[in-house]
Amino acid sequence: MPRPICAVIHRSALAHNLKVARAAMPDSQVYAIVKADAYGHGIERVYPAFAAADGFGFLDLAEGIRLRALGCTKPLLLLEGIFALEDLFMCAKYRLAFTVHSQHQIEWLKTFLKIQPEARFDVFIKINTGMNRLGFTPEDYQQAFTQLNQFRNVQSITQMTHFSDADGQRLGQEGVLHQYQVFRQATSSIQAPVSLSNSAAILRHAGRVHSDIVRSGIMLYGSSPSFPYQTIQDFNLKPAMTLRSEVIAIQQIQAGQSVGYGSTFIAKESMRIGVVACGYADGYQRITQTGTPVLVDSQRAQTIGRVSMDMLVVDLTHLPQAKIGSEVTLWGMSSQGVVLSIDEVAQGSGTLGYELMCGVTARVPFEIEN
Repeated sequence: MPRPICAVIHRSALAHNLKVARAAMPDSQVYAIVKADAYGHGIERVYPAFAAADGFGFLDLAEGIRLRALGCTKPLLLLEGIFALEDLFMCAKYRLAFTVHSQHQIEWLKTFLKIQPEARFDVFIKINTGMNRLGFTPEDYQQAFTQLNQFRNVQSITQMTHFSDADGQRLGQEGVLHQYQVFRQATSSIQAPVSLSNSAAILRHAGRVHSDIVRSGIMLYGSSPSFPYQTIQDFNLKPAMTLRSEVIAIQQIQAGQSVGYGSTFIAKESMRIGVVACGYADGYQRITQTGTPVLVDSQRAQTIGRVSMDMLVVDLTHLPQAKIGSEVTLWGMSSQGVVLSIDEVAQGSGTLGYELMCGVTARVPFEIEN
């Protein structure tokens, strides 16, 4: 039989989380962000659950082509824009909108007008309001907008920025208001749709920020953008991925005995421990600390010792009913419906739920649950 580990994609949870985004901002179009292969869930696996989305955002041309191959006729947006003049041929062929964040991209559009004058594009022009990654400065923004607006191959322009601190602990100046004020001042003389809100802004700043198009990302996959200050339960989100395995061995150890490589865990008393078929080669991080929660037969337990390539160890001392073959939920939802947030697990290795869900490796089989 195959090794007892799998990742389960819960399509009903994905659809539910999309409804949460729409309910938070009912007057906005809701784009589902499916970059990084739908945050590790698989574009083809999640697409049916996002049927109600108004459009999709992603990172590279291949993801857009995959969406069109699935029969998607909705707007598709390259979030980082084009990376070369040649990309415009594919954007024209597959009807892909794209972000314009730099002058060199404007020059490519100008050149392409001579190469394929019949092509028409929807563009999202990005202003840097404080994130300091991509975008025109507030001082250069209006000139860039004017240039794009004069091109015959640009049929629509949406204004865009990205919030750096919408997930902050406090609401207010530390969140989105400073950037929103910069955006409004720089665009006050321009009449065009806007796309501002990411997951954190959708969930936490809906009443503060107007956005014609919102970009719902991490929230769709059942992770809180502002954990640990707010959990998925606070936002009525459901986990969309479960990493599940089984206990494959049980050991009884005595006080003073160690567990795992490096003997990083020393038992203080007699313990019953279980070995689980999951390791860092599956995507469960090696640096995960002792005490990180897991579910064994839907009951909470904790990891002990160092995670190895193929296995990790959990404390079963308080779970006498646990046995060989007991279900282990590394994150997500147990078969009995008990939830272990991926955010809580990620905290055990000093990272975010984003990284764990994107990091499940190719050797882990996926299953789909509707």
